[in-house]
Amino acid sequence: MESNNADIGGANSNPGNDGSENPQEPSSRVQNAAQTSAEDLKRIQDLESRLKEQESKYLYLYADFENFKKRSIKERSDLIKFGWENVARELLQIVDNLERALIHVPSSTDKTLVEGLNMVLNQFKNTLQKQGVQHIDSVKKDFDPNLHEAVGQEESELPSGMIVKEHARGYTLHGRLLRPARVIVSGGNAKSQEAKSS
Repeated sequence: MESNNADIGGANSNPGNDGSENPQEPSSRVQNAAQTSAEDLKRIQDLESRLKEQESKYLYLYADFENFKKRSIKERSDLIKFGWENVARELLQIVDNLERALIHVPSSTDKTLVEGLNMVLNQFKNTLQKQGVQHIDSVKKDFDPNLHEAVGQEESELPSGMIVKEHARGYTLHGRLLRPARVIVSGGNAKSQEAKSS
């Protein structure tokens, strides 16, 4: 019994096993936690910086792709609208020839034939119009170098610079000039000009 008490007493009297903590351990844990926190913060900041960089690249690529899509759609639309531009010019020459033929048709020509030619001409014009070909109104309009080609000038009651006659019709294709109108431009009235100068 005495030996047991001695053992118990000896165990209790051991200062190394009393469960007390080293007073320096809490401060070291705080320092370690602070160091770990700073490292984590730096890592988070690096990750955020990378994320922003990736987002910036993504937005740039997305905008570039959207522009590419818009360009592709416009190019495809223009190809559909204007891809037959050269063919349209050739067809307009046929229209010109039909109009000239009808103007100079002899009076003795069978009326049925003349009516048939007129029907063909009108059908031709309507088909071209459905495909975006439009006639440019020129007579009694101001001369526009973007739409008209002057082939001469003559005195007229119309103001100077206004179109008097049309030698060949001009046309646009979906708003784009297909063929300029060949026109005669007014040089004004010579008498009125003389009166103004005197």
